[in-house]
Amino acid sequence: MNDILPILLPILAALAVIGGLIPVLLKSRKSGKQYPGTRDANDPVQPPAGGATLLEDRPVTTPGRTAPDLADVEGLETEVPDDVAGLETIPVETPLPVAGRLTRLRERLVRSNNVLGKGLLALLSSDRIDEDVWDEVEETLLLADLGTEPTMQLVDALRERVKVLGTRSPEQVKALLREELIKLVDPTMDRSLRVERHPDRPAVMMVVGVNGVGKTTTVGKLARVLVAEDKDVLLGAADTFRAAAAEQLATWGQRVGVPTVKSDIDGADPASVAYEAVKAGIEQEVDVVMIDTAGRLQNKVGLMDELGKVKRVIEKLAEVDEVLLVLDATTGQNGLNQARVFSEVVNITGIVLTKLDGTAKGGIVVAIQRALGVPVKLIGLGEGADDLAPFETEGFVDALLN
Repeated sequence: MNDILPILLPILAALAVIGGLIPVLLKSRKSGKQYPGTRDANDPVQPPAGGATLLEDRPVTTPGRTAPDLADVEGLETEVPDDVAGLETIPVETPLPVAGRLTRLRERLVRSNNVLGKGLLALLSSDRIDEDVWDEVEETLLLADLGTEPTMQLVDALRERVKVLGTRSPEQVKALLREELIKLVDPTMDRSLRVERHPDRPAVMMVVGVNGVGKTTTVGKLARVLVAEDKDVLLGAADTFRAAAAEQLATWGQRVGVPTVKSDIDGADPASVAYEAVKAGIEQEVDVVMIDTAGRLQNKVGLMDELGKVKRVIEKLAEVDEVLLVLDATTGQNGLNQARVFSEVVNITGIVLTKLDGTAKGGIVVAIQRALGVPVKLIGLGEGADDLAPFETEGFVDALLN
């Protein structure tokens, strides 16, 4: 036995050293190969030494409650599964049903400073409609950011119908105006979100827009809605340009009970974070991966190129199914210019209009759809968690005219 010990001790020591090196080698291998196939000149650089892309653990959550319920959590008793007993749990918010959110948005639109609908009805219901009145109607529509071509189309249609019918009653005028506005807003556009999982991968959504339009908040609110529809969601914090954006998105993820992929270093490569988020989504077999991107300034060519690169790198793994452009409705024609620039960089599939609480600018819905051929899919009226709802053509027009 004593003769064997000198031989066994070196072998055991060597095995211990190799066992300690295995985790290090595996970690290096994982961080070294981030992209399949051959890298090209436009691929983002590898993360700096010491940095990494992190996938936060899925929050341990309590049963869903609506946002108002969260104000009263003291003394709340919930049944916690045995396998998570003792862990800190996070109350999960659930949104109002779609009908409830639409009703809430309509009420806020009606209470807002609705210059567009009231102004048009007052003009068209006057005793004498001459050229001066039609000029005022045209001016009101242009101030509402309807756009020149849609404005002329609406005015010409109203002129003809008012002349033929010879009507002056507010009820008849309102009915005519409603019909023509619905035609302009176009109820035939497909406003559904492409969030159905594919057989072999999740649906992938990118959310783009300039800083300050409520982009990250929109991602969080939409994730909240999708979770309520029993979809498994994963968030990607690719907005590495703005300080604390990743933490803001992760907070939304915790509120709705979904994990967030983010970088642990400031100024990390956004394409790398987006890639890792989609990769994690595929591995975890989630239904939807939502990528929040940096606020690209429309006049910064380099930043816009980077946004295009993010999309291209994602598509090394999976096709991007939905690209939502978030716009601040109060920016009017400037928002239209932003939309044009973004559409040249990434294939925009839908518009989210936020801050639509002053409906004097409601005409921007028509102008953007006309310019891009892309539907407005979601609208928001404020910072509340339920202030985001599907865009409904007739409901929107009715809110403008009430």
